[in-house]
Amino acid sequence: MASDNFVDYVKIHCKSGNGGGGSRHMRREKYIPKGGPDGGDGGRGGHVIIRGNDQMWTLLHLKFKKHSKAGHGVNGSGNLKTGAEGRDEYIDVPIGTIARDSETNEVLFEISEHGQEEILMRGGRGGKGNAHFKSSTNQTPDYAQPGELGQEGWTILELKVLADVGLVGFPNAGKSTLLASLSAAKPEIANYPFTTLRPNLGIVSYYDNQSFIMADIPGIIEGAHEGKGLGLRFLRHIERNAVLLFLIPADSDDIGKEYEILLNELKLYNPELLDKRRVIAVSKADMLDEELMEEIKNQLSNLSILFISSHTNYNLQELKHILWKQLKDG
Repeated sequence: MASDNFVDYVKIHCKSGNGGGGSRHMRREKYIPKGGPDGGDGGRGGHVIIRGNDQMWTLLHLKFKKHSKAGHGVNGSGNLKTGAEGRDEYIDVPIGTIARDSETNEVLFEISEHGQEEILMRGGRGGKGNAHFKSSTNQTPDYAQPGELGQEGWTILELKVLADVGLVGFPNAGKSTLLASLSAAKPEIANYPFTTLRPNLGIVSYYDNQSFIMADIPGIIEGAHEGKGLGLRFLRHIERNAVLLFLIPADSDDIGKEYEILLNELKLYNPELLDKRRVIAVSKADMLDEELMEEIKNQLSNLSILFISSHTNYNLQELKHILWKQLKDG
C-alpha cells in the first residue's frame, strides 16, 4: 500500500437540500369557478448519505472533495401535485469508517458492511399545500407551509483499518522492519520515533498459498489514550484486528514494564481490546545470547514470549506459525 495514498482521517462539509414549499393554488376550471384549494405539498430535500463500499480502502477521494451538497425539493403545484424530492447525495466510504460530530466528537455511526447506508444530513421536509388547511370556517385558505431548511455542518470521517494481525509497540520497537521482512510491504524505516505516521498493511504468505494481513500501527507512548503522541489517531485501528502482536525490543530497559504500559494504554482506550488474542515477541534478538534470553524468560515466567530478529530472520517462520494458529483457533 502506498502510504502517500492512504488517508484515514478527513473533515468534510455537507449540506442537505431544502424542502419544497407547499402550493397556494385554487382550483379554477371553466365550469368550477370556485373549486377551492388544491395546492400540493412540496417535495422533501435530498439527504446526504454515507454508503459502505468494500472496493475502497482509503478516504483519499474525500481529501480533495470536502464539500457535498444534496438537491432541493421542488415546490408543490395545483391539482394536488406533490413536488419532486431533491436529489440525494451519496458519499462512498470504506468498510470500517466512523462518522463523528466535529464539535462534540460524538460518534454518529459506523459503516460495518458493504451497501450499508446512513443518513448524515437529513433533507428538509416539504411544506404542506393549502389543501391541508381547508376547514368549515375557512373554505379558501390562501396560505401554505414553506419547506424546511436542510441541515449543514462539518463532519469527521475516520477509517479503522481491517487487518488480521495488528502490530502493537512503542516507537522504534521494530514493527516496520518486521512487516517488511514478513511481507512485500515497504514501510518507511528509520532510527527515530514516529517514522510510521499512518498504518501500513502487508500480506504475509503462509503455506499452500494461504495468507493473512498484518498492519503496522504507529507507535504507542504512555498517555496515548489521552491523545499524546499520535494518540487516538492510531488506537482506533487496533479495534478491527483479530490478533494483537506485541513487539518489545530486546534493548528495552524493562521488557515486562513496557508490556504492561502497552496493555494499560489499550485498556484505558477501550477495555474490550483486552479480550483479543495476544502474541508477545521480543524483537532485535540478534543482540542477545542464549544466557540473556534465559534471563529474560525467567523475569517474564508468567508470559509466553518468542524471541525474533527481522535482520537475521531468526524465528520469523515460527512467528508465522503462532499467528496463523491464533487466527484459526479464534
